[in-house]
Amino acid sequence: MNDMSSDLRVRTMRSQLSRAQGLGAAGSGVSHWWTERVTAIALVPLSGWFVVQVFRLAGSEHATVVRWGGKPVNATMLIALMVLTFRHMQLGLEVIVDDYVHGRAHLPVRLAIKVGALLLGLFAVLAVIRLMFASARAPAA
Repeated sequence: MNDMSSDLRVRTMRSQLSRAQGLGAAGSGVSHWWTERVTAIALVPLSGWFVVQVFRLAGSEHATVVRWGGKPVNATMLIALMVLTFRHMQLGLEVIVDDYVHGRAHLPVRLAIKVGALLLGLFAVLAVIRLMFASARAPAA
């Protein structure tokens, strides 16, 4: 009887935090949250730069756009825009899936989001690299 009462006393003295530690993924969402915010902040100037460039190049010939995209600074900015856009998209969709998709579908949907974002980002980066090579072969105007 004495052992049981001391055991109860120890359990009741534990804080709620100490009881919850080790039972879940507490703290793992912080890096996800920060990454989502950092990508959003980085996308603001990159998106602004891209919109300005689109308006500047509107009505230009194909060769002019290819030469513009082949410049190292522009290609680097485009690649950064694509990588950050698809990473931010992935993070946002994962939050939605975590909140609204439950049961057996949760893991496959999260995996599909990761693979889809990776493939779309890879295709976008390859398109910019291809644009750089096309620019190098294009005749100077």
